[in-house]
Amino acid sequence: MKKNIFLSITLVLCFVRLQAQGIEFFHGTFAEALVKAQTENKLIFMDAFAEWCGPCKRMAATVFTDEKVGKFMNSNFICLKKDMEKGEGPELSRKFDVSAYPTLLFLSADGKLVQRTVGALPVDGFITTARQALGKIDNTKGFEKAYTEGKREPELIYNYVRALSRAGKPSLKIVNEFLQKADMTQPTTFKIIFEGTSQADSKVFDLLIKNRAAITTLYSEQQVKDRIEEAIEKTAANAVQFKSAELQAEAKAKMKAHLPDKAEVFAAASDMAFFKAVNDAKNYCKACETALKKEGKNDARTLYTIAKQMTDAFPEEKVVLNTAEKYLKKAAENGGLVEYYYLYAQTLHRNGKKNDALTNAEKALKLAKDTQMNAVPSIQQLIEVIKG
Repeated sequence: MKKNIFLSITLVLCFVRLQAQGIEFFHGTFAEALVKAQTENKLIFMDAFAEWCGPCKRMAATVFTDEKVGKFMNSNFICLKKDMEKGEGPELSRKFDVSAYPTLLFLSADGKLVQRTVGALPVDGFITTARQALGKIDNTKGFEKAYTEGKREPELIYNYVRALSRAGKPSLKIVNEFLQKADMTQPTTFKIIFEGTSQADSKVFDLLIKNRAAITTLYSEQQVKDRIEEAIEKTAANAVQFKSAELQAEAKAKMKAHLPDKAEVFAAASDMAFFKAVNDAKNYCKACETALKKEGKNDARTLYTIAKQMTDAFPEEKVVLNTAEKYLKKAAENGGLVEYYYLYAQTLHRNGKKNDALTNAEKALKLAKDTQMNAVPSIQQLIEVIKG
């Protein structure tokens, strides 16, 4: 449940997030990647592609360039792109039995297959798949045994906390116990604080902020910013899960204080998720309006994306449907795509505007017959529903 809530927050943030760097692919050989993975204690992600593959190109353009994908993958994997028909590609293709493209390979640091996925994935599906692969490598048991036996050396705690985080297991209790007697001048302590920061509503987060300058000497400034942002997003996810206005306010306040350039966008997107969770349609609409202002009120894709989220979140709430109808009218006029007219017609029908709904459904049908035949049956079905 928690993972699903965190994912929903992420998805809400996707369309309002500023463009940033995606995956940083390693450009060395496969053997060099293995050495790097062992040195950095990471898994390997390999995009096994072919130059002529359309889905491979789409993933490269829309998924691998995504900011959230980049943050997650760069932190946890050594990432490779290998053309299976060139260079060392054919050898790797035989080694890992690659016969379709793209094949997404997740490998251990010693080169053993952890997980394989064939076919292109969207952003959310790709992150979920990568998380699953990461969770399959669980080397926490040895550290747990040593910890249970009373060993508390800082380096062991650091490795234990890092292993717990990589396996998707909570580490807050271990971190808090260590910090009770920790030497707050030692680099390993700062590393434990960094690795143990998982949510903003915690003492560990406050220590990360207090020692931000020192921690930035051990990690890059961007890594520290990313950790702060991820922790705040997790608190926003907790606010949704527990329907806590206090946690929601805390998440927004901490984003404003520590990453002010992202605060307005974050506030709008997290408000959308929160007000959906507490079934507050009026404030949900206000949050949507704020989010839209940040992206451009006349951008057809953004108008459609927000309206789609609105109609999914409150499919029968008039205040939401009326606002979504307004956005979809602009999206259809400015963008003219089949899906814009289709959703516009659906929303008009929900709002009891039969004639307008039928007019726009027929526009969607005409466009689909010219450009998107696979959409024709769904549109024809909608027309029959509207005619009643």
